[in-house]
Amino acid sequence: MYLDARSDWLAYVDDIPRALVAANVTADLAALEQSQRHHHRKAQLLYTLRGVINCEVDEALWIVPPQCAVWIPGTLPHTVFGSGEVECISLFIDPPEAAQLPTDCCTITVSDFFRHLLVRANTLPELYEVDGPDGRIVSVIFDELAAAPVEDLRLPTPGDPRLKKLTELLIAAPADHASVAEWASRVALSERSLSRLLVQELGMSFGRWRRQLHIVLALRQLSAGQTVQAVALDLGYESASSFGTMFRKMVGHPPSRYLQERRRTAPKDQGTR
Repeated sequence: MYLDARSDWLAYVDDIPRALVAANVTADLAALEQSQRHHHRKAQLLYTLRGVINCEVDEALWIVPPQCAVWIPGTLPHTVFGSGEVECISLFIDPPEAAQLPTDCCTITVSDFFRHLLVRANTLPELYEVDGPDGRIVSVIFDELAAAPVEDLRLPTPGDPRLKKLTELLIAAPADHASVAEWASRVALSERSLSRLLVQELGMSFGRWRRQLHIVLALRQLSAGQTVQAVALDLGYESASSFGTMFRKMVGHPPSRYLQERRRTAPKDQGTR
């Protein structure tokens, strides 16, 4: 229910007179199907317990690995889909004006304390007492959300049809070692024109954009249980070591440590079943 894009459900959520509305569901699905493109007046916070959630908006694809959350501002059209087994919590939020929450879509890191608050929030009644203990929990959630660090897990998606085609080609053959000039020729562009378009539309070079795409693909595969070695080979790296170097430069940690930290902090019992 929490990812339901039906207009009646979204209207119902938007009409509940509370600053935070929990779906009261922890999804545990073999595969989270892509939702229809939709929006709602209230913002949405999707917290990933297990698996990887992908949130797609007009200009970017946001990746949400375990123990992270994606913040989707109110009224922003988006689609959501999962990779592998997915378990998550969804909260709809209409914060007071004083709350300094993110204004743009972003992926945030969830601390242990914040995680406990989100799990507790998932059990709140729809019409919780604003001036009671539940209302105070909601206020602390807003404080933690405002202070949560943002992770660079965003893949910019271009609007130019030629760049869209290039994106599809890169996803279909991530291990292809073709030069920038060769990739450009496949979409009827010169190397110079391709570089200029990427800077204009995405603000980054071809190399940076491709590495960001590899991070997206790697997180999906690693969270599905593939080994670092297998992922490295699938993405065209000569060794797990060279792949790990790229991953560490882009994300801040080597892939094995990155996933270990998230699995170690994953709660064993959510208390919501």
